[in-house]
Order: sequence, then C-alpha cells, then structure tokens
Amino acid sequence: MAEVEKKEKKKEYNLKEFTTCESTLMMLQKAAAEGVDNAFFRAAEMKPCPIGMESACCKHCAMGPCRLNPKDPYSRVGVCGATIDTIAARNFARMVASGAAAHTDHGMTMLDVFRDVVNGKIKDYKIKDEVKLREVAKSVGIEVEGKETLEIAKELYHELEKTYTQVEGEIPFAKRVPPKTLETWRKLGIVPRGAMREIMELMHRSHMGVDQDYRNIVLQCSRTALADGWGGSMVATEISDILFGTPKPLVAAVNMGNLKEDHVNIIVHGHEPNLFESMIDSVNDPKLIEKAKEAGAKGIQLLGMCCSGAEALSRHGIPHAGNFMSTEAVLVTGAVDAMAVDVQCIKQGLSTVAKCYGTRLFTTNPRCKIEGVEHIEFHEREPRKCTDKIVEMAIERFKNGRPDRIVIPPRRDFGVHGFSHEYINYMLGGTFRASYKPLNENIINGKIRGVAGVVGCTNPRVRQDWVHVELVKELIKNNVLVVQTGCSQIALAKAGLMKPDAAVLAGDGLAEVCEAVGMPPVLGLGSCVDNSRILIACAEMVRIGGLGESIADLPVAGAAPEYMSEKAICIGQYFVASGVYTVFGVTFPTIEGTKFHKHLFEELEEMGLGKWGFATDPIEMAHKMIAHIDKKREALGIMGPRERKLFDMADRRALDVV
Repeated sequence: MAEVEKKEKKKEYNLKEFTTCESTLMMLQKAAAEGVDNAFFRAAEMKPCPIGMESACCKHCAMGPCRLNPKDPYSRVGVCGATIDTIAARNFARMVASGAAAHTDHGMTMLDVFRDVVNGKIKDYKIKDEVKLREVAKSVGIEVEGKETLEIAKELYHELEKTYTQVEGEIPFAKRVPPKTLETWRKLGIVPRGAMREIMELMHRSHMGVDQDYRNIVLQCSRTALADGWGGSMVATEISDILFGTPKPLVAAVNMGNLKEDHVNIIVHGHEPNLFESMIDSVNDPKLIEKAKEAGAKGIQLLGMCCSGAEALSRHGIPHAGNFMSTEAVLVTGAVDAMAVDVQCIKQGLSTVAKCYGTRLFTTNPRCKIEGVEHIEFHEREPRKCTDKIVEMAIERFKNGRPDRIVIPPRRDFGVHGFSHEYINYMLGGTFRASYKPLNENIINGKIRGVAGVVGCTNPRVRQDWVHVELVKELIKNNVLVVQTGCSQIALAKAGLMKPDAAVLAGDGLAEVCEAVGMPPVLGLGSCVDNSRILIACAEMVRIGGLGESIADLPVAGAAPEYMSEKAICIGQYFVASGVYTVFGVTFPTIEGTKFHKHLFEELEEMGLGKWGFATDPIEMAHKMIAHIDKKREALGIMGPRERKLFDMADRRALDVV
C-alpha cells in the first residue's frame, strides 16, 4: 500500500448501518481495518448543520450570513429584512440553477460533438441510429421526406441549439409537451425560452435585493428546471442515442465481483458517454490487449460506475461496478488499475483512497480537475490519445504497482437493462403497431395501478440502497410499474429486481402483465440525464388517450429516496412543474409550516402543476405515492371494479397503426 497520511478513526461504527450492499460492506470493513478514510466514515463523524439543512440561513451578501431559528422561523428576519420564505426560496432557486447548469452543460457538450460529427470534424463517432435521427427531427417540426441523413442532421443541430441560446420564444422540445400541459405553462409564463437565459435570470432573481416574493421565485425555478428536463437533458439523451445507438434490452452484470484479478481492470466514472465510448474502443484494441498480456494479464476488463456507467450498461452491456456511494469502496479492493473520471458526482476523496492502493486516477475533463491528480485531457476530435494513454497506464500499474493483497467481493448480479422509450413502445405493440395503448388499457382496467419513477443518488446520511429497494418492493407489490434511472437503477439491479422473475414480488395484476410481455416489474432507462425518457413516456401516455389530457392527470408519481445533489432538486422541480407528484427522502430544504413549504407541497398542484412530497421511511413514501395514484385514478373514474382483461395478441392486431 502506498505511503499516505491515513485518518485515525474517531470511533467504532456498526458498518452494517451504513449499507445494504454486501460488496461495499466488505470493502468498508477492509478500509476500517487499514485506516483508510471514506465518505461513509466522514458522514458519520460530521453531523449536518441543522440550520443549513432546513435552508434557514442566507449567505448571499456580506451583511450576513444570516441565520434564522428553524423552530421559530418567523421570529426574526435577515439583516436586509428577508423573511424565511424569501431566504428558503432563494436557496432553493440556486440549487435549481446549479442543477440545471450541470445537465444543460452536459447536453451542450453532446450537441457540440453532434455538430462536429455532421460537419466531418470528428471521425471517431458517427450517426448510428438514423431512424432515431429522423424521428427526433420530425418531433421538432423538421421535414425529413426526401432528405439525406446529413442534411437532416445539420437542420436538427441548428434547431436544437435554440435550447440553449434562444432569448425569446419556446424551446424546440416544447412541441412534445401535451397541449393542455403546455397551455398551463403558458398561462403561468413558465415555458422555457433558452437554458442560458433561464439560468441567468434565476441567478439574478436570487441575488440580494432582487426577487423577494417566494411565489414569483418559484415560477422562475419551474421555468429553469423545465429548460433542463424538456431541454438540456432531453437533448443529451436524444443526441447520445443518435450517435451511440438507442438502448434495447440486454442482460448485463452489476457489482464489484465483475473485477478480475488476472485482468487489467479499468473503471470509467462520471456522466458523459463520449469518454466511455472511446474507452470501449481502446480496451478492445488488439495492440493494447497484447500489451496487457505481455504484462502478465489475461486481458482488459472495463467497468462503469455512476451515470456514464449506467449508459454503457444499458447501451452495450458493459458491467457496472456500483453506484455513487461505492466509488471509493471499489478502490479498496486493490484490483482497480485505473479509474478515469469526467464530470459530476466525483468525490475529491477518491484521490486519497487511490493513493492508498496505488490505483492510477485520472481526470479527463477541463471542468473537473482534482488537486494532486494527474490530468489527461479528453478531446472528442482525437479521443484515443486520452483513452489509449489511460489503458497503457493501467497496464503499467498491473505489472508494477499492485498491492500485495487484493480482495474482490464475489458478488455479481444480473438484470435486464436498456428500456428506452422506443423499445417500450415496440415491446407493448410490436413492430407495426408500436403503441402505449396496452399500457394505458391495463392501467384503466386496474391490472397496473399506475407508474412510478424511482430515481436519483445514494446518500451516506441513510443506509445505502435500503430505501430504494424497500420502496420499490412495496410499489410493485401494490401493482405499480416502476421505471428507473441513475444510481437507483444500480441499487435495484443488485437486489435482483431488474429481472423478469422479480415479477413474483409484484401484485397479481402487474405480475400478469409482466409475464405476458416478458418484462421485469422494474424497467431501467439509463443515467440520471435519461429522466427525460420518463417525461417522453408521460407525454405519450397522454397522447394515446384514456388517462386525461394533461401530465397532471396521469396516475403517476416520482421519488428520489436518497438524493444528494443540486441536480436532483432540479430534476424534482421539472417533474413537479410537468405535473408529477414527486417525493424526496433524506432531508428537504424547507421548514414545514412556512408559506414557502406550503407553496411547494400544496399550492403548485392547485395551479395545475404537480407538487412535492417528503418522507424518510420507504413504506411511508410508497403509500404517499400510491395514495396520489389512487387520487388520480378516482378523478379519471377508473377506481371502481371493471373487466380485468389482459391485452392479448388479438387486441394488439386490432390497434390502429401509429
């Protein structure tokens, strides 16, 4: 083990309280024995600030920081006179702005790559899904008949660029929003113009002495968040599919047991698929494989972590080593020869753990450098210069730098991943009659109670994976079909819930549908950016008919049980603004009983949008979501007994061709 300063443990912990992931637990035990610090131990030793946790402090100017009493928030105001509602709304707004900036910058990167591909400046990537290209183009009003692929692609680039740079009008993907939902947005003045303008305006409004009406601030929060969900994130997902292929279901493995002691092990961790796609080419290069064998390895094993890992898992079946809270733990194995990171959810603590075990850690994106970590910049026009070098460094570490003791947890879990919107459409209706009508019909007849999106991060303030898993088990037991993205998807995959035979845990109605279609009761859609697939699915459910005229009418709900980032707050707000009841766990940046809290948790729904919810217990969270789904079913008039007939092949043949 490399000589580094190790943190002396302050106390003994029951490590089983930190995680339900057997592999992570095994590595935490090893880290504890070897004195290696990590986020779980730091979280246990550093209690969160109770005032900051409830967003009762303001540090937006030099007259503060001002701290209000969370137990009696209206007893005083900030130095400038700002009330708790203004302070909390401003803090919330800045979280939304930061989260939206992260996702829209990611989307802008993907659009830059797309532009260079269609203009011939990037040779390593190409358009892999021409059908998807044409469908996306048609969805934003581009005529495609009689046009060549590159002509359509160039027109699409220029249209989607408006998502970011437009200063008036409506973002291109507003055309995908159900008309009644869009009508509500127009009435409230929250249809996004362009992401750059919305983020800039929200940051301005939350500056000291500008917007001081929490309701008005929340309107701009919604407009900015929608610029992410129906803009930046949606562009990122659609362009990734066009360039790298639209996911289709495949069997893939997760967990640390996918590491191989006799192989060079390389992990890619982050959020942008470009690095991962080039790394796939590098690890499959015969020359580099031969170099690995010359170094004594049997081959090169590539694994993913976090969200770019979830994309590669869904698109290519690349094994996934673990979610956000396992990124340090996996290094404790000693088997990881190199980890390459790009942007978002990268712990600075990775540097210390990597040094402890001699793992080569590399940053690759100019937006994310870490003090003391080697930087090998990734350029899409010459991507292999970066990824080949990382592979070579990993081979060198395998040959000369591995620790004496390597411990790889034996656990490998398999599941079916890659349920894109397009495949779900096909799965339900077939090649010629692809349609969401079977889904809607089975919701109407009660076999499927509703649909829940369970997404988001893992957080060391709660037991890793536990809330995700128990929440989803309770939902499917009550006939709620679950869709998943991001770190939550990996938690469910480790628990075996992404397999068709997991339908035995579902209620009778959902189980019957799963068995008929041959699908799991939990559908993995990809990375956190791919939450936009859920929005598209909701819009399609409205378009098919029978479940209301607006997204707010649908018997659907969302949850982020272990969220930890500002991106998650932005995601939650764009689902709420789209009309979806959205429940968060861990903590929430408001004080119950304030006007701002009431606005988010009640009044937004009265305005025709969705609303927020909060719970820390997974069963309570599930039943809040189920109660909301039932409320929507009752409003639609589909709560009573009705013929419970499964959509069979004859029904499919009777569908109108879409």
